[in-house]
Amino acid sequence: MGRHVKVSKERIKREPGYLYFVGKDGYVWATPMKHNKRGRRKKVGSEKIKKEEGYLYFVGSDGYVYKTKMNRGGKKGARRKRRRSSSKKKKKASSKKKRSSRSKKKSSRSKKRSKSSRRRRR
Repeated sequence: MGRHVKVSKERIKREPGYLYFVGKDGYVWATPMKHNKRGRRKKVGSEKIKKEEGYLYFVGSDGYVYKTKMNRGGKKGARRKRRRSSSKKKKKASSKKKRSSRSKKKSSRSKKRSKSSRRRRR
């Protein structure tokens, strides 16, 4: 994997607190990170990048836009399903029934707690 190809000639000056990406329109955009409350989304690049399907585009640490082939599919044979005996399936089905009644009780308790904690915060 690890093969990055430089796509842009324009260098983008990066500011802390912003996330940089290549938008659908082909221009580089900066959007504020969650901790950057005052920031606004803005277009930072004037160069339009022609995007190809199957490639991931990103702004490198040096400020140039790079592309790399997207990793699709994973390892061969990793999605094979294992066969289980019928007795194991029956045991799992009965244990799921027991768990479902417990989880319902737990979820109702947690909802009550969350509502009361919201009231206290106000």
